[in-house]
Amino acid sequence: MNKPVTSLLTIEEVFENMWQDYLALNPDALKIYQLFSQKDTVVNDHVAFRTFGLPGMRVEDIAQPLIEAGYQEVESYNFEKKKLRAKHYAHSSMPLVFISELKVEEFSAELQWLVKALAMQFNQLNVKEQNFLYSGRPWQVSGEVYERLLEESEYAAWVAAFGFRPNHFTVCINDLTQFTDIQSVNQFVKSHGFTLNTSGGEIKGTPESYLEQSSTMANMIEVEFSDCKKVIPSCFYEFALRHPLANGELFKGFIASSADKIFESTDTKAA
Repeated sequence: MNKPVTSLLTIEEVFENMWQDYLALNPDALKIYQLFSQKDTVVNDHVAFRTFGLPGMRVEDIAQPLIEAGYQEVESYNFEKKKLRAKHYAHSSMPLVFISELKVEEFSAELQWLVKALAMQFNQLNVKEQNFLYSGRPWQVSGEVYERLLEESEYAAWVAAFGFRPNHFTVCINDLTQFTDIQSVNQFVKSHGFTLNTSGGEIKGTPESYLEQSSTMANMIEVEFSDCKKVIPSCFYEFALRHPLANGELFKGFIASSADKIFESTDTKAA
């Protein structure tokens, strides 16, 4: 029997393990990271997770290992069109964490049944372990179920395919020395052959909203389902520029309307 690892890992080690898991699904991120690293130390602004809004795997459940490691809940968000809710968490010395969940009850009876069938394969005790944050898919799922979920919710299909792991990491533009604005970052990324998410424009947010964001489109990778293999969008890399508030401190929250468009970085239709 595997022993819980919560007490054995520091929060820094957890983030390093999450990063390595993420890079395995998003090799483009490592290439971009190395490009920035030629002249800068790359600082991670935030990391994001997705889950289903069901007992034992809600936002608050997923966040528990982070809370135990010193994170605190900061703010809640609602995404009516995509039928999601989210919260973000902050730590005194670690990146922000953004966790969202699918409002399962707002979808069709069929989608609810399919998602609950996946959840029945899920051991809720695993959430208490720190390695849960990069534990991957805890259930068997068929390509047919993935496609059915995709018809109603790209988000639901992504969680079904990839499970519990970072959906994206984020380059903090404020800590780069070679770039001072998000436009030049975007141009730099595109000039090396990477495709950006253009939903709502390449840049989501404005200086007036104190946060500007952009992101790559997710890497396409082959995923093995119970009945087949499919090439589908996995994870993406985000870039964030934070602007100072009236008191001079950098804005440390998120903008729901911008995050709504960032979600589409894993959209199969866009890919």
